[in-house]
Amino acid sequence: MLPLRSVPSERAPGVPEPEELWEAEMERLRCSGVPVRGLPYAMMDKRLIWQLREPAGVQTLRWQRWQRRRQTVERRLREAAQRLARGLGLWEAALYEIGGLFGTGIRSYFTFLRFLLLLNLLSLLLTASLVLLPLAWLRPPDPGPALNLTLQCPGSCQSQPGVLRFHNQLWHVLTGRAFTNTYLFYGAYRVGPESSSVYSIRLAYLLSPLACLLLCFCGTLRRMVKGLPQKTMLGQGYQAPLSAKVFSSWDFCIRVQEAAIIKKHEISNEFKVELEEGRRFQLMQQQTRAQRACHLLSYLRVNILIGLLVVGAISAIFWATKYSQDNKEESLFLLLQYLPPGVIALVNFLGPLLFTFLVQLENYPPNTEVNLTLMWCVVLKLASLGMFSFSLGQTILCIGRDKTSCESYGYNACDYQCWENSVGEELYKLSIFNFLLTVAFAFLVTLPRRLLVDQFSGRFWAWLEREEFLVPKNVLDIVAGQTITWMGLFYCPLLPLLNSVFLFLTFYIKKYTLLKNSRASSRPFRASSSTFFFQLVLLLGLLLAAVPLGYVVSSIHSSWDCGLFTNYSAPWQVVPELVALGLPPIGQRALHYLGSHAFSFPLLIMLSLVLTVCISQTQANARAIHRLRKQLVWQVQEKWHLVEDLSRLLPEPGPSDSPGPKSPASQASRPRSFCPGFPCPGSPGARAPPPGPSVVDAAGLRSTCPGPHGTPASARRFRFPSVAEL
Repeated sequence: MLPLRSVPSERAPGVPEPEELWEAEMERLRCSGVPVRGLPYAMMDKRLIWQLREPAGVQTLRWQRWQRRRQTVERRLREAAQRLARGLGLWEAALYEIGGLFGTGIRSYFTFLRFLLLLNLLSLLLTASLVLLPLAWLRPPDPGPALNLTLQCPGSCQSQPGVLRFHNQLWHVLTGRAFTNTYLFYGAYRVGPESSSVYSIRLAYLLSPLACLLLCFCGTLRRMVKGLPQKTMLGQGYQAPLSAKVFSSWDFCIRVQEAAIIKKHEISNEFKVELEEGRRFQLMQQQTRAQRACHLLSYLRVNILIGLLVVGAISAIFWATKYSQDNKEESLFLLLQYLPPGVIALVNFLGPLLFTFLVQLENYPPNTEVNLTLMWCVVLKLASLGMFSFSLGQTILCIGRDKTSCESYGYNACDYQCWENSVGEELYKLSIFNFLLTVAFAFLVTLPRRLLVDQFSGRFWAWLEREEFLVPKNVLDIVAGQTITWMGLFYCPLLPLLNSVFLFLTFYIKKYTLLKNSRASSRPFRASSSTFFFQLVLLLGLLLAAVPLGYVVSSIHSSWDCGLFTNYSAPWQVVPELVALGLPPIGQRALHYLGSHAFSFPLLIMLSLVLTVCISQTQANARAIHRLRKQLVWQVQEKWHLVEDLSRLLPEPGPSDSPGPKSPASQASRPRSFCPGFPCPGSPGARAPPPGPSVVDAAGLRSTCPGPHGTPASARRFRFPSVAEL
């Protein structure tokens, strides 16, 4: 609010004075229930309004002051929670720089990496609070010596020959054997009977992986559906006006040269994306049926070839894992330890390159190209991890195989006395190998390539150029690492800590690679079109990790001499035991009913009703949006018809009118165009011109003079968009 000023000018009768307007505004603000914080005024004016709202001569009560302080604290806590949800504000400056220089498409990869880091930290916090801290605080009693089992293993001993030949500590760190007796792996967790402890470590250890998966699922799902309401409101083919970006994109608060350069690059990338999408849309509209049929045949041919490559890669992973586990006594055990991770890394290195080359032959739009390449890369990566898990289950748990020790103990007890540790070591090696491969590729391949290209000149080096930063391949790598972490939550509970360190270092490695050694894609794409697909890929990885974990927890016998569930046929058996020990009969019957088929049918019916209501509400909202858009069209059309009627009623300028300057009264008597010199949005099409010649009036509203092609000027300038376009 500005201070009141007197204006020494004559006013027409009936017009209120400025003092009266100012007093009325003050009274309205004093009686208004709008919070002072939400008013669009300066801080000094807000203090004045606050004083006006306070009763005269009355001191503020203590509980009112306490309530105001409580509201302030709640607001600050809410803002802190929002910052925590955005990732603690980590790497904000780096993300702003990357988004300005290379576009929002490449920035979405780094934002996705920060989101995965937040998920791992939350999983680690949950595991530490449920398992590690109670285990250190309660100090459960010693469970006693391990069971002394006499295994009937024909022709083999219980030890693994060849392992003790290597005493190199670095090798033990890389394979995970240096941490076998630590809390990193399942076998180090030992507690006494359930009846001797107040807090059940077994139940906490069993439920913590499930809680971590549920937490990650909710976070990923919330992030995935965040952009869906906007797409529903605006429609599939909605595009922001280019003029809005031209005239309102610049940030006038920028005072630093570096920030100005980044903002220029950001606006340039936005224009490139808009123009590329417009060009693609025009090309699609101009295609004939024969061209579309040829494009469809080419699409089928390329996808069949990619499918055959995926099948071959999965077969190679299966046989490599089987050979590595069946030849543990060979002299080349050192190489066989990393044979499955090596084959998986080779497949996932060559696969995205081949997929990118084949998909580029189809000449898709940049967004479709990224999503399609990412889809095939995900199929390859998740199928390879699934085949790796199946081959481990076939070797360790004898899935689909007949073996004497499997019939007696439920798993291959002759070769794997603590099979949970063996599976955890394999997943630990996969995680280590993926990170080492990222470091090696960044500093041993990309960096020398950039140095050679910058140092030498020639046709070959110009063809080689710097490596292009491929978003699908990089997203695939971090999704694969996250899937491995989720698969190892039960066998290696502290694997999220290791993956958090890897993700933190990967951010800086990829940032250095992007800024110094790589080049951005010549065809930028929009981040909003790929962020949803990134989260969908992550959900597929979560599903791949949850299915084997659920099968192992519910059906597979635990190891006899290590871990928390040595005396249970399956880890899930601890839940019925704790229910029988800690709950009264009424609670036991209630839980039994919740887990029975009698409860599943009402639950299914209730979920069906909820789903029906949600679908009906969505359809009703869509119909309401459609009606509102039609109403907007009608309102715009009505306004333009009124403008046309007004211009038709005005007298046309005669030949006797002088071309000289008109009087202010005559200028004020004629209406002004709402959009002088530019076609207004929603302007109607040309009507039938009235008989007789017509010229452009002073306001520029309408002209029926024919143009160079016989078309009225108003028809060339104005076009009323259809309902489908709006």
